[in-house]
Amino acid sequence: MVKTPDDLALMRVSGRLLASVFEMLDGTDLVGMSTLQVNDLVDRFITVDLDARPASKGQYGFEYALNCSINHVVCHGVPDPHEFIRDGDIINLDITLEKNGFIADSSKTYLVGNPPPAARRLVRVAQQAMWKGIKQVRPGAHLGDIGFAIERHAKRNGCSVVREYCGHGIGREMHEEPQVLNYGRPGTGLKLCKGMVFTIEPMVNQGTRKISTGDDGWTVVTNDRKLSAQFEHTVAVTDNGVDVLTMRRDEAPAHGT
Repeated sequence: MVKTPDDLALMRVSGRLLASVFEMLDGTDLVGMSTLQVNDLVDRFITVDLDARPASKGQYGFEYALNCSINHVVCHGVPDPHEFIRDGDIINLDITLEKNGFIADSSKTYLVGNPPPAARRLVRVAQQAMWKGIKQVRPGAHLGDIGFAIERHAKRNGCSVVREYCGHGIGREMHEEPQVLNYGRPGTGLKLCKGMVFTIEPMVNQGTRKISTGDDGWTVVTNDRKLSAQFEHTVAVTDNGVDVLTMRRDEAPAHGT
């Protein structure tokens, strides 16, 4: 759970490389691409350009380098050669990367072309909710502080937070302790200390928080078929705050204000 300074140095390398994957995608026109084409693009970039490994590939029997979740798909969308990304969609791309034995995990919901205002608003609220959670991270804080900040922001904006999936510890394994819930009560749960590394990844729905898993055993959708958006970063607890290991160049913590 707690990483050594040497571990953290290697995790920062993995985090910077993963951030560069999203920066590559930021410059890619996704309209008309199949989700499998996006997967293959990311797979090649990680393995060839970055000399790293897509950590999700082979994990729990999953065959792909990423999850791609469009519109009402909450998470774990499976790349498909027959599923095409359209102007007006929102799509979450959830990617993991391993380098030097350590894994980083991040996701971003992309606005494709010109989505309607309600979709843009949902994506903005989800991103802000993630930053609200990240801003709680410091030695002596509790996991419940993170979850409370996330859900409060979502609810204040008329949205709901999925409870069945959450953040997690990460390091040499993709999923380690602790679980980092996207709801909670202030001052409850595990107390944070320097060197802890985990993900914060709220999934925010336009409508009900109720979800279902599809027949493929992977794809999770909203029951009311309203939109869902997710953002995720890998973070480390520092001496007096937080280090976002997967921070991208286009971001700043001010997004959480």
